[in-house]
Amino acid sequence: MPDPILPVHLPSRSASAATPAAAVTRRPAGGMFHSWDLSTGVDGPGTRFVAFLAGCPLRCLYCHNPDTWHLRDGRRIRADEIVSEAAKCVEFIRASGGGATVSGGEPLLQPVFTGELLHRFKHDLGLHTALDTSGFLGTRATDALLADTDLVLIDIKSWDRALYRHLTGQRLAPTLDFARRLADLGKEVWVRFVLVPGLTDAVENVEGVAAFAASLGNVTRVDVLPFHKLGVAKWRALGLDCTLADAPVPTGDQTAQARAVFEAHGLRTV
Repeated sequence: MPDPILPVHLPSRSASAATPAAAVTRRPAGGMFHSWDLSTGVDGPGTRFVAFLAGCPLRCLYCHNPDTWHLRDGRRIRADEIVSEAAKCVEFIRASGGGATVSGGEPLLQPVFTGELLHRFKHDLGLHTALDTSGFLGTRATDALLADTDLVLIDIKSWDRALYRHLTGQRLAPTLDFARRLADLGKEVWVRFVLVPGLTDAVENVEGVAAFAASLGNVTRVDVLPFHKLGVAKWRALGLDCTLADAPVPTGDQTAQARAVFEAHGLRTV
């Protein structure tokens, strides 16, 4: 059984971003944490300390971390422990122009814990902060949480609504609504789009995502991510049927063509 989306009582979206975070939400002792890693260039600028939280309401067909789907896949941990780990790498991270990213799973499944981590990374360690999200639970991100977030990495997995539902099991509209809210706030965004031949690579689908991203005015980069099969072994180890196990990976030309669509809209791609 998939974990339910946890009920959370949040302040209204009209809450001022200038309001101190502690006045907007009460921080918890901890949350459900999966793991952490150091990455370079893919989870935000520079070298990043990436905290992966457990739990996700999406079931993406090409997910490479199905071991983060359930809250029970993590362990309960205090924010202090995670911040202490990041602090060990802080000089190295700063020297690279990097920072800290809260990812998942879906970090907004645990919005108060996510907000605490972002706040601590930013204010205790002085790091650039990023939130890596599908945007599906964007209404759970308070203005205070976003005020502690320098960059949002948002996945727009398809422009075609039926295909999005097929890919993720959820609706596209909440992600688009969250993206528009970020634009209204002037929050910097990187868009991520996974290219799967025969599934997401239709020109009209790529064009739809590109046109929407370009319309926002706050998207500074688009990551066109070629589909890969590095997570297939995890699916099998968990006894799950990976329906894309035999799907082709995109060629260099196919990836370049998709990037060209975004670039035609004035967007920078990698």
